[in-house]
Amino acid sequence: MGQFNHKDLLGIGQLSEEDIELVLDTAESLKVISARDIKKVPTLRGKSIVHFFYEPSTRTRTSFEIAAKRLSADTVSLSASTSSMVKGETLIDTARNLQAMNPDLIVLRHSSTGAPHILAREVPASIINAGDGINEHPTQALLDLFTIRERKGKIRGLKVAIIGDIAHSRVARSDILGLTKMGAQVTVAGPPTMIPVGMETLGVTVVMDPHEAVKGKDVIMLLRIQLERQSAKIFPGIREYARYFGLDRKLVSRAKKDVIVMHPGPINRGVEIIPDVADGPSSVILDQVSNGVAVRMALLYLLIGGKQSVDLD
Repeated sequence: MGQFNHKDLLGIGQLSEEDIELVLDTAESLKVISARDIKKVPTLRGKSIVHFFYEPSTRTRTSFEIAAKRLSADTVSLSASTSSMVKGETLIDTARNLQAMNPDLIVLRHSSTGAPHILAREVPASIINAGDGINEHPTQALLDLFTIRERKGKIRGLKVAIIGDIAHSRVARSDILGLTKMGAQVTVAGPPTMIPVGMETLGVTVVMDPHEAVKGKDVIMLLRIQLERQSAKIFPGIREYARYFGLDRKLVSRAKKDVIVMHPGPINRGVEIIPDVADGPSSVILDQVSNGVAVRMALLYLLIGGKQSVDLD
C-alpha cells in the first residue's frame, strides 16, 4: 500500500486523486474482514480513538465504532450532552482535556462549520471530520465513491445526478468534490431555493427539472430534506416536493437500465424516494452502509496504523 501523507481528514478538497484511490484500494482489501466469523484483526491494538459527536448520529457513529473495534483499537464515545460542554466549556478546552489523555485519533461531528479544522490546529492527535455544519462530510463521500466503483468498476466518465437539498447538504458538497476530482460528470437538481448560487463553479451542471437531471445517468444520488437545518420555509411543502422531486419508478426509467440509486440516510420514505425504489434492484443504499465500515477502517489504518501491515490471514 502507498503512503497517506496526511495527519487529518478534514475534507475531500485536501485529497489528491491518488489519495482517494489509496483509500478505496485499502477499503477493498479490508472489507473481507467484515465477512468473517471472527471480524477482528490486531492492526490497531494499543491505539486509542475518541468518538466525539456533538450532533446526533446513528449510522456514522456506529460505523466508526465498529471500524475501530474491528481493527482492535481502544475506543471512547462522547456526546455533547455527556461532556462538560453543557457546562459552558469551549470546544478547544474540551479537546485539550481529551488530548491530555493521549488519544491517537479523534472523530468529531459538530454543528459548526470548521470545528474539526480548529481541533486539528490545537491538538497533535489525528482528526477525522465526521460532518461539520453544512460544510463537508468526507467519509460519506469516500464510501459513496467506493460503492460506485464497486458496482460500476470505475468512476471516471460516469454520469451522476444529485437531487435534493443541495444548499444544506454537507454530503452533497463532499460528493461533488470527490466525484469531479475522480472524473465523473455531475448534474445537480432541486428546488431553486435549495440550489446555491454559483454551483457551476464546482464543475457541475445545474438543472431544475429532475426528469432532465436523471436522463441517461449511471448513478442517481438522493439527499434528505433537512428541515432541522432550514431557518425558513424554502419550499411549498413535503407533499409538493415528493410529487415533483421524489424518485419513483417512472423517474428511474429515464436513467440508464443499469443505474444505481444511492441515499446517505436516513431516508424519508415517500418524500425523496418511494419504498419500491428504495428497496428495489437498483438500490445500493444498504451497500453504502456496509461499505462505510470498510472505508472508515481504511482511514483509521492509513492515519494511525503507521507501517504495520494488515494481517488478513
